[in-house]
Amino acid sequence: MTANRYIGSPVERVEDLRFLRGRGEYVDDLERPGLFYAAILRSPVAHGLIRRLDGAAALALPGVHRLVTAADWAAGVPKIPIRLQPMKELEPFHQPVLAEDRVRYVGEPIAVVLADSAAIAEDALELVALDIAPLPSGELLFPETGSNLAVLYTAAKGDAEGAFARAPYRRRESFAVQRHTALTMEPRGVMAEWDAAAGRLTVYGASKVAFFNRRILAGQLGLSVEAIEMVEHDVGGGFGMRGEFYPEDFLIPFAARLSGRPVKWIEDRREHLMSANHAREARAELEIACDGDGTILALRGRIEVDIGAYTRTNGMVGGRNVAQFLSGPYRIPDIRIEAALHLSNKTPVGTYRGPGRFEADFFRERLIDLAAKELRIDPVEFRRRNLVAADEMPYPLATLTPFEKKDELDSGDYRMTLDRCLAEIGWAEKAELQGKLVGGRWHGLAIGPFVEGGAAGPAESARLALEADGRVAVYVGSSAVGQGLETVFAQIAADALELPMERIRGVFHGSTSHVVEGFGSFHSRAVVMGGSAILLAAERLLDAIRNAGAERLGCAADAVAVADDAVVAPGKLLALGELAPLEAEARFDNDKHTYTYGAHAAHVAVDPHTGDVAVLDYVAVEDVGRIINPLTLKGQVIGGIVQGLGGTFLEELVYDAEGQLLSGSLADYLLPSATDFPAIRTILLEYARAPNNPLGAKGAGEGGIVPVAGVIANAVAAALAPLGVEPKELPLSPPRLWALIEAARANASA
Repeated sequence: MTANRYIGSPVERVEDLRFLRGRGEYVDDLERPGLFYAAILRSPVAHGLIRRLDGAAALALPGVHRLVTAADWAAGVPKIPIRLQPMKELEPFHQPVLAEDRVRYVGEPIAVVLADSAAIAEDALELVALDIAPLPSGELLFPETGSNLAVLYTAAKGDAEGAFARAPYRRRESFAVQRHTALTMEPRGVMAEWDAAAGRLTVYGASKVAFFNRRILAGQLGLSVEAIEMVEHDVGGGFGMRGEFYPEDFLIPFAARLSGRPVKWIEDRREHLMSANHAREARAELEIACDGDGTILALRGRIEVDIGAYTRTNGMVGGRNVAQFLSGPYRIPDIRIEAALHLSNKTPVGTYRGPGRFEADFFRERLIDLAAKELRIDPVEFRRRNLVAADEMPYPLATLTPFEKKDELDSGDYRMTLDRCLAEIGWAEKAELQGKLVGGRWHGLAIGPFVEGGAAGPAESARLALEADGRVAVYVGSSAVGQGLETVFAQIAADALELPMERIRGVFHGSTSHVVEGFGSFHSRAVVMGGSAILLAAERLLDAIRNAGAERLGCAADAVAVADDAVVAPGKLLALGELAPLEAEARFDNDKHTYTYGAHAAHVAVDPHTGDVAVLDYVAVEDVGRIINPLTLKGQVIGGIVQGLGGTFLEELVYDAEGQLLSGSLADYLLPSATDFPAIRTILLEYARAPNNPLGAKGAGEGGIVPVAGVIANAVAAALAPLGVEPKELPLSPPRLWALIEAARANASA
């Protein structure tokens, strides 16, 4: 019998055929008899006191059935707890599902209209009489707390102050990353229906962390978790934004139970831009200490992070990660970084692919290039001599407090991927172009090593069921958000069971009915956690098959083998389906992260007359431990790079002084398109297997985006070095770069 080799093979995505034929099923595709459509009345001002809310005229409109307001809760409006690393001191800043007496950002939900159609519901919003007494933007959002500082994180290691006091070289610099967001192709949506006779609530549109959201909703509605089913459908992208618990995730189920009718809400693009999680906005004041040869001795500084009006379910992650992961792949013995997370009259933040790491890499890699330049050390050599070596693994990162979190880089040869990336981009051949004017454009090259944390615990579950036709159904707690989960999980299951992939009936994911407990998809965890759970469940299912086969065939269990669609023993054979139904469920536990690592390099050309940057070549080298499917992995890496380029050059959520969102449409919020960037080259490796899971895999959904801004900014700086331009703030839009070039020219001629 030949062993399967699906793992590592470039299997085309099995889910794509459904999408290409138009057979995907999204929340907005769902219809029910008697369906009500919901529209959300949102605050038009950033900060103010609600003086009047009168829905009489709206309720008089034919087809309007209900107006849900804060008055529907005598005991107070429910609030949304934090999912990741909750702390009691953050509870005053939790978001209510509807504004009760004060609004704190443009787009905050105030009321919900239920009507016979989406158009009628939208018309009814115009008839609601709303009077808000404005308050100054930036004033105390929660006066009872006395501060707009939500939390101050500290990432510390060694004695940074002592190291700086002894260091022969120090460089201090300021940087900034703009606010932007994970703009998915499909906006959010929720549909819910209440079965009063059974006392059961079904919620459609679950994704990412359905089990956690079910627990929140059950507590808010006073139901048992068993009385709620969360159903996952196809989604048009996630990227950290989708699937967190938003006000609408309570309001729509509540409205369905209140009205006794199914209720659906689909946000429009403007709602999405003003109410879905924002991300990234941070300013940094950092200082690096080095020996004269460029050996990094210490890193210290303070990050100011704007988290918006409330502490949402995962809104602390970005600011926390900037602090803890600022050191990246480098050997830095002494660190002290503070990250102050401030409230403001803007949409609350959450995670966006590579949360905190995208910002941290931009800050760190720009600072390293500036230090290398001042020390007159080649920037590549500066990086190489400071990378953590393979024999230093596992290497401790800074410890984060409060909610103490220790972490360590797990395995790998960081210098190997740096050198491979240099070779792939042709660094030696192109080095002469550095800072040269060719055809009216300034050319520049840069390289940046990175690490990508993944595989957050505590666990994941999987259930495998043998069916009467001899096929196996795979059920997982992981969620599909476009990452090709159905394909890679089928590959893992087929190999583990020694079955052809066509014998895997399907991978069923995300919904709370599939497994007893699930933990979802975030932090690049699905393959490591969910895939490992499948391996464990497969072992148990094979044991069950052998035991059942032994009983039927009259032999010992160790004499039974599974071959294709049959159970065989010496001289005996039984169709696999004859043993159905059999099933096995398993849980994989893990409390250590994996760390994918690698390097990106870019060659750019800058037009000094317009500030336009052409990316002429972009290369990514990444070691993921073990590659399950090189096709889907390549798609993840390239997709992440393009998102990173969008955040580096184009995307920005701009607010005015009164807290009004000025880039609330796709006419103002610019996104990369297929024609904006060149072909991107990826080299995917499986050199250093992860030591903490049976697959040996490392999470790899976010590495593509993490180093992009730092690499591009350094390439632009290298190109414009003859002009003395040093970009320190994103986005690197043409107007901003043009202004920097003109300012440098003015200074040179002064």
